[in-house]
Amino acid sequence: MQPILIVFIILLGLKTVFEIWLEWLNRRHVEKASGSIPEPFRDFTDLETYQKSVEYTLTKSRFGLVETFFDAALIAIVVLGGILPWMYGSLIDVFGNNLWSQGLALLAISIIFSLFSLPFEWWQQFRLEDRFGFNKSTLKLWITDKIKGMILGLIIGFPLLCLLLWLVGLPVWWLWAFAVIFAFQLLMIVIYPMFIMPLFNKFEPLPEGGLRERLMTLAEKTGFKAKAILVMDGSKRSAHSNAFFTGFGSFRRIVLFDTLMEQLKDEELEAVLAHEIGHYKLGHISRMLAVSGLSMLLGFRILAWLAESDWFYQGFGFSVEQGLAPALLLFGIMSGLVTFWLHPIINFWSRKHEYEADAFAREAVQSGEPMVQSLRKLHEKNLSNLTPHPAYSAFYYSHPTLLERETAIASAGS
Repeated sequence: MQPILIVFIILLGLKTVFEIWLEWLNRRHVEKASGSIPEPFRDFTDLETYQKSVEYTLTKSRFGLVETFFDAALIAIVVLGGILPWMYGSLIDVFGNNLWSQGLALLAISIIFSLFSLPFEWWQQFRLEDRFGFNKSTLKLWITDKIKGMILGLIIGFPLLCLLLWLVGLPVWWLWAFAVIFAFQLLMIVIYPMFIMPLFNKFEPLPEGGLRERLMTLAEKTGFKAKAILVMDGSKRSAHSNAFFTGFGSFRRIVLFDTLMEQLKDEELEAVLAHEIGHYKLGHISRMLAVSGLSMLLGFRILAWLAESDWFYQGFGFSVEQGLAPALLLFGIMSGLVTFWLHPIINFWSRKHEYEADAFAREAVQSGEPMVQSLRKLHEKNLSNLTPHPAYSAFYYSHPTLLERETAIASAGS
């Protein structure tokens, strides 16, 4: 067996075992606290709702374990069984061996393997989420979304992929590739909310009234001049709620889910918006873009090195003469096995940003209480896990737990 395949098996095995161990650890921790409401949460939730959130957490955990096993088995069979070079070679025989056919072969392989996830996505939406009252979608809408997503992937992804393959002929092509893809990422920040999101959801301006005036006053006071405050019909797919802003400069838009507006009072919505503004004003967005860019640059440099390595191609049944396309395919698989272990570092940084945005919101609305109340309601309405194991939350949670955020908000005001 080729050394690179041994490395692949070790990385895949370690990742899978560690994921299973974390789920087991978290399940035990949640189950231990399931008998009665922990003291910090008794002020805002009842036993029935709390135990429903526990059941929701455990059900998602069981579903996640099945998905983890399936994904690991599929990747192992595809890679170790020589299916990838066979599929790629067969598609090239059909399409022809040129730049366009290579891009088309890569997209075709991606679409084929994405089909394996559809049963899990369907089960999660129409069985798991439906069981707990969150699913608001229909099968027709779900299928339409998938078709739209696939068409958009072809329209946007195919030319971009072909351009990437063409750049390989240039000196230090990986620098050019990074510049193109990073510029495209920045462009999508503007294009996505303006042209792509409306293909899936309906956006309407927040109606005139006390809430709009309150939010616009907050935006003006904090120096965050948004072009519009929009309400998104998230309720046509899910009862889960959210708020975010998109774009930058004159293209900036604040978006509130209609479900969020139903769940929170005006002062709580103001605090949530202040939190989102805090991310922008404190430079979190620009820092994340910078780190994303540096990571992308490093990724392209590693890809360029692998694309010149016979051992990398031959270990997986390809040849270096087949060009960059197989290297892209293999890099996508291998990189996920490595970057998985960076989750705690990324999430630690993300949680630090959440604490800072909470503190910004507290100062902006001159009280921590609206933020605390909004967090409590959102956790209760979304049946969030109130008692995750510390190791599990450190590895998977991009946001601090409810208790951690409440404690930080309270200490900021003392």
